[in-house]
Amino acid sequence: MVNSSNLTMEQRVSLITLAVKNVQHSAQFYDALGWERAAGSDDSEEVVAYNLIGQTLGLYSRAKLAEDLGIPEDAIGGFSGMTLSHNVPTKEEVAPLLELVEKAGGRILKPAGDIFWGGFIGYFCDPDGHVWEVAHNPFSPLDKNGAFRWGGY
Repeated sequence: MVNSSNLTMEQRVSLITLAVKNVQHSAQFYDALGWERAAGSDDSEEVVAYNLIGQTLGLYSRAKLAEDLGIPEDAIGGFSGMTLSHNVPTKEEVAPLLELVEKAGGRILKPAGDIFWGGFIGYFCDPDGHVWEVAHNPFSPLDKNGAFRWGGY
């Protein structure tokens, strides 16, 4: 039995799930960015997963997620005030990645450029409207494997 008075939640995110209208259509977008699907999720109509550095990104049927939550499907939607960030080692990598995103079917929300805090960023949304940032943060260099940590390693 777990003693709830001593229980804490570990400081990590294991799985990021994006609700999508058509799993395979959305997966084609991420495939076009060069991402590789996790084993066992190639042809599913309900979920496709991509293993990341320390987490997994899952594309999950919007209808199934609403069913899981016990809410109407139309209750899920719109900009949630959250972005997903993909950090890169150099500012020169931001614009070419945004070009790749656009070719893959994403929509550029803000082109690559300098930002007030000293970084270099751009924003896009995937075909389902999930907002992503591509960023170079000179104050948080990535480790040799590409992992990000606030303040660097």
